[in-house]
Amino acid sequence: MAIRTERHGATIELTIDRPKANAIDSATSKAMGEAFIAFRDDPDLRVAIVTGAGERFFSAGWDLKAFAAGDPAEPEDFGLGGLAGLTELFDLDKPVIAAVNGYAAGGGFELALACDLVVAVPDARFSLPEVKLGLVADSGGILRLTRRLPRALAMELLLTGRPIDAVEAARWGIVNRVVEGGRLLEAAHGLAAEIEATAPLATRAVMAIVAATEGMTVEQGFQALRDGGIPAYDRAMGSADAEEGARAFAEGRDPVWRGE
Repeated sequence: MAIRTERHGATIELTIDRPKANAIDSATSKAMGEAFIAFRDDPDLRVAIVTGAGERFFSAGWDLKAFAAGDPAEPEDFGLGGLAGLTELFDLDKPVIAAVNGYAAGGGFELALACDLVVAVPDARFSLPEVKLGLVADSGGILRLTRRLPRALAMELLLTGRPIDAVEAARWGIVNRVVEGGRLLEAAHGLAAEIEATAPLATRAVMAIVAATEGMTVEQGFQALRDGGIPAYDRAMGSADAEEGARAFAEGRDPVWRGE
């Protein structure tokens, strides 16, 4: 199977396993979309981790050899959620962690950019080499990178295809943590456990607020919150969990979240 999934409590771990480079063809993209949709819709799951099999490649992105052999590569062929099942899954309100174990090139980098948190090994490399192949990074690379990096640096990476390593990516805020290879999944699951310990409605409210206000001014963001334009915020703030959190704090104990 090109995609392996494994549940760890409230976390689902998704592994791309397509030797040699974990490249993504249309069938793999569709399978990933189904996996991320199942994660979105499962009330018992809180966090997803996506990684690559082996030690060299997180993902080399779109499978150009399959494309050259006739595999379709139009956006509608990617399946639910766009390329890799996540780059266009805009209604996902649960966090996804990328555990980058090696090269993340092209669509592999676009997949990592679509994640909320990124943990990477020191040897990881991130690049968008599409221009070297007569293509453009149209699965979120151009759109997301220019919002995550200073414009001049983003343009350099987009126009030259130059790779950056994990340390440089961390310096610019693309990567949260750089850890040795043997600790990669441990670190990713550690982050997932920290998220699992928080109130589920509050977590989803944070995701919803960020998604709804990213293109707004601070004033506009406040207006959206105050006008009831972000239902997940109102639900979290008026929930029994919000009362439980305050009570637990006052009583000096750990809260017991019910998700309501």
